[in-house]
Amino acid sequence: MKNVVIGSGPAGRLGSLELGKLGEEVTVIEKNHIAGTCLNEGCMVVCALTDITKFIDENNRFNKHGFLKSQLDISYDKIVEKIKETQVMLRKLNQMENESVGNNVIYGEASIDGDCVKVDNESFEYDNLLIATGARPFIPDIPGNEYGLTNKDILKLDDVPEKLNIIGGGIISCEIANIYSTLGSEVNIIARSTFLKELNENTKRYVLEKIMPNVNILENTNVKEAFEDKVLTEDGDELEGIPFFATGRTPNSEIAEGFVELNADKTIKVNEMMQTNVSNVYAAGDVTGGYQLTPVARMEGITAARNMAGYSNKVGYDCIPQTLSLNTEVSFVENEKSNLSDDDKATISFPGIGGPGAFWKILNGETGYTEIEFDKAKNKINKINHISPSSVSDVAYLSYLMRMDYDLDDYGEFLEIHPSTDTNYKIIKNMWL
Repeated sequence: MKNVVIGSGPAGRLGSLELGKLGEEVTVIEKNHIAGTCLNEGCMVVCALTDITKFIDENNRFNKHGFLKSQLDISYDKIVEKIKETQVMLRKLNQMENESVGNNVIYGEASIDGDCVKVDNESFEYDNLLIATGARPFIPDIPGNEYGLTNKDILKLDDVPEKLNIIGGGIISCEIANIYSTLGSEVNIIARSTFLKELNENTKRYVLEKIMPNVNILENTNVKEAFEDKVLTEDGDELEGIPFFATGRTPNSEIAEGFVELNADKTIKVNEMMQTNVSNVYAAGDVTGGYQLTPVARMEGITAARNMAGYSNKVGYDCIPQTLSLNTEVSFVENEKSNLSDDDKATISFPGIGGPGAFWKILNGETGYTEIEFDKAKNKINKINHISPSSVSDVAYLSYLMRMDYDLDDYGEFLEIHPSTDTNYKIIKNMWL
């Protein structure tokens, strides 16, 4: 059967790779660069820059301890140059990976015309179609919005901005603030409502006091107008600095308008098999809304591919782990289906653990913070907010326990590798078993 995949971000790339592995005929169509927003404008760029800021943070810490004396000379343009070089290498590897299973990867802007997809002067007929066109930054409708930067512009900057106004109060806003405040910018975060509402208050307080103490947070504040070098709030305050929009994302669903059913927010409507209202047309990734996370997009793309190949598969969104890529990672997960009463609920919190990457943070008391809510009656984890250098892997492990509905006793045979999973040992074995 002929399969056409539009978009090669995490959903489209993994979906097409799965189809190829299943022996299906696949044509992948990409408008710009393979691997989509994640590699080229989003997560990977943020992670690359955060690797630099972690090094700066460690250097500053070692200088304060007195056993290392060094002064860093940071070249932002050289950082950008090396990120771009790495991106080129990864694009080649991603294309080779897809072609290794027999997939045809072509570049150009696609349009849908009934049972075929057109790219330039070529037409590609399909038996099944996967739309994985992703999303783009949402730009608020305010005067001067043309002056605002977004994550698409990070690699276009010539140097670190002297002053930066980040508009938005979510994860992307926090990650950008961490990067540029560490690199030397004066940073304001302007949040329309509450900053980092994804976190509980104690975790958020730790982030603001320990990880990003130099960032100025303005909550419940709206921007009235943006200028090239300042913003004006509705309260009448003028804040100097380049405006940067981190105000969410909007789906690239225009290609599907009038062809498949869309939700009210213009995302493509799909069922749990990632199938649209047109039986042989599927959609996956950010264009469908929901959790706009690379691992979720991959999961959705693979689910769609298996159904396209005739292997019935359903997607599930239980206990999705998330993280903030900061100088010390902040990870969290919640069992959204849990409805615990206060009598069944227990919450414990404790300072960060001296696990992997934390030794030289112990002297300053900066090893992190952990808060866990669990079901006393069933002995199961319900919610975790966890700050530590190893929180990404810790919470990924623990979210699996939650998703599989294991109770904490099932963890008794886990054998940690010192020191990489010491935090898991502390959280689970020492606390309850």
